[in-house]
Amino acid sequence: MNVIRLPRPIVNQLLHLAQKSSDEEICGLISRDSRGFRKCYPVSNRAGDRKRFFTLDPKAQIDAMRAMRSDGEELAAIYHSHPDSPPLPSLADVEQHEYPAVLYLIISLGTKGVLEMRGFQIRGPAIEEIAIGLQEEPAH
Repeated sequence: MNVIRLPRPIVNQLLHLAQKSSDEEICGLISRDSRGFRKCYPVSNRAGDRKRFFTLDPKAQIDAMRAMRSDGEELAAIYHSHPDSPPLPSLADVEQHEYPAVLYLIISLGTKGVLEMRGFQIRGPAIEEIAIGLQEEPAH
């Protein structure tokens, strides 16, 4: 299984954001450039039931993608949290996923009393888990 290495500062930011909003799903985007993963772009969750679903705020999503292009970056990953369930794609996650080339990260807030993050590639109904590792040194 291939391992994707995420920079520790991005992982720490994702876990912090998920812990800070433990009553609802958080969501956002992560960019990359030729050197690797670069930035986390938190986006407001506009779902009607934010405890169980996420919907990226369309304007904030467009703004984040414009910022990526302006900085020579591209979309690398979409993340969200599951406050009360394991870090596995739900049926809604699979049905609503529109970027099959990007990594799909899910952070769980404690089905086992600890934070857990897992990564997936979702292509249509096919789901493949991607191993996540920490990149300790920043990409230059």
